[in-house]
Amino acid sequence: MKYYTSKEIRTKYLEFFTEKEHKVISDYSVIPENDPTVLFTTAGMQPLVPYLLGEKHPRGARIANVQRCIRTGDIEEVGDDTHATFFEMLGNWSLGDYFKEESINWSWEFLTSAKWLDIPKEKLYFTVFEGDNDAPRDEESYSLWRSLGVAEDHLFFMPKSENWWGPAGSTGPCGPDTEMFYDTGKPKCSEACDPSCSCGKYVEIWNNVFMEYSKDENGLFSPLSQKNVDTGMGLERILIALNGGTIYDTDLFKDIVEQTRKLSRKNLFGENEEKSLKIIADHLRTSTIIIGDRQGVTPSNTDQGYVIRRLIRRAIRHANLLEIPTGSITKICELVINQYGEVYPELKENETKIIHEVLQEEQKFNKTIQQGMKEFQKMLDKLDSKTKEIDGKSAFKLYDTYGFPIELTLELASEKGYEVNVQAYKDYFDEHRKKSQLGAEQKFKGGLADNSIETTRLHTATHLLHESLRRVLGDSIEQKGSNITTQRLRFDFSFNRKLTKEEITRVEEMVNDSIRSNYSIVNKQMTVEEAKQEGAIGLFESKYGDIVNVYSIGDFSKEICGGPHTKSTEELGIFKIKKEESSSSGVRRIKAVLL
Repeated sequence: MKYYTSKEIRTKYLEFFTEKEHKVISDYSVIPENDPTVLFTTAGMQPLVPYLLGEKHPRGARIANVQRCIRTGDIEEVGDDTHATFFEMLGNWSLGDYFKEESINWSWEFLTSAKWLDIPKEKLYFTVFEGDNDAPRDEESYSLWRSLGVAEDHLFFMPKSENWWGPAGSTGPCGPDTEMFYDTGKPKCSEACDPSCSCGKYVEIWNNVFMEYSKDENGLFSPLSQKNVDTGMGLERILIALNGGTIYDTDLFKDIVEQTRKLSRKNLFGENEEKSLKIIADHLRTSTIIIGDRQGVTPSNTDQGYVIRRLIRRAIRHANLLEIPTGSITKICELVINQYGEVYPELKENETKIIHEVLQEEQKFNKTIQQGMKEFQKMLDKLDSKTKEIDGKSAFKLYDTYGFPIELTLELASEKGYEVNVQAYKDYFDEHRKKSQLGAEQKFKGGLADNSIETTRLHTATHLLHESLRRVLGDSIEQKGSNITTQRLRFDFSFNRKLTKEEITRVEEMVNDSIRSNYSIVNKQMTVEEAKQEGAIGLFESKYGDIVNVYSIGDFSKEICGGPHTKSTEELGIFKIKKEESSSSGVRRIKAVLL
């Protein structure tokens, strides 16, 4: 049996769609730009929403890439055979070009052709939308799969909960999808077992979304004038389908897990120790990717920084269980950097930063644990000696504030002759988890799918703010992230101190002077090299000679961007900075509004 590596699959996928006249584009940052709906880039389509809504992509109507994605709603599940917080999504898109026939035919060809993945046809199962009051049954997709030779008992109609995507917000593009599954060979859990079952027999490997409807404010669906195709294939999942085993048996994880094992002072690895190995490998892999990103953020107590802090500290807790020496976990980060450095060269460029931040967080966490031990003793001192029970709220506070896993609290309590109300702890934990999942999935209303007048004006204002900061504070200022709601903009930038009142006033006045100048806003498409030569600023993310959109605001600002923008600055109104604060180490944050 042939063994596939991650590099082979990435290469084959992009070669296949290049043959189908797609342009390969660079992946986007894992920190969403101007999208407040999520903390991280969670899917390949997420940064492409403006183009799915009708903006013209500079590379044309057929594009493909490999996108780094972060999903953190199930952090506590990591350590089993399937969950991972960082993964890579292989995607191809039609922006108003081809539709169902080409998309389904090409998916079948890539999966089953001997030239490409050569998966046995009998191992593949498919689902399509069964229809409802909003949209009809997807007979076209069903007929296309049947025409390719898919047997009836390998093809299922499914409801909207299984085979429908979108819209990204409350309104906008949406439509049915068709999903492809691999039969792992496990026995059916029941007679009713089908690809919608979570027993593990069927693993989804690819999803083709057909955006052919638009949902309005009244919940009504109407046909789209521009029909799009958005697909996503999980790299880790297709490797499991091809090679067998779990995600930790793929080349993406194997060496990282083994490095973690070598660092441990333990000789025996039972089920708990094996789970700790997986948690450490996953969490440090993800943390390395986030900190080393082009817009990388560092551990903090808010937003993305809080997620990184949580990942690193959870990894440290499990490193302690495996008796991994303090300061050694950075060797795992170094391995991740070496493993992914060829694909994502920014990791090597940011290696010093990654190692420094992880070491610093380890030192901080060790101090926190020591403080937590003191708090634990204070908690016992306050308890009624007759009850001999630690309540669930107190146990959860030890976890949430000081990083104490419930196992540590139980162990310490037992040593002192106390019990812990574990059920009450679980209730607090579940409530916290639901909030975390909600935060990971949708942080604010608005986002890239919201091309309202308010968000368009605020997005345009970020260009003026960026250039004004550079002129007031110096050319070394770089954007480190932004997000926009309908009420305000938030802009993060590299700077190592608090701005003075005079500097804030100068920046604010410079933006307003530009608005009053009524500059026209012009978009030109050019190569990255041409953009650099013309003095454009922005994230030069290209690895494939991309054509980019460069927006010029009079002679004041020139920046690479994906939109949306107003036609002139006069439409913006009055710019007002509401707050300037620290975001993370070496990064400041400005919140501003338009009046």
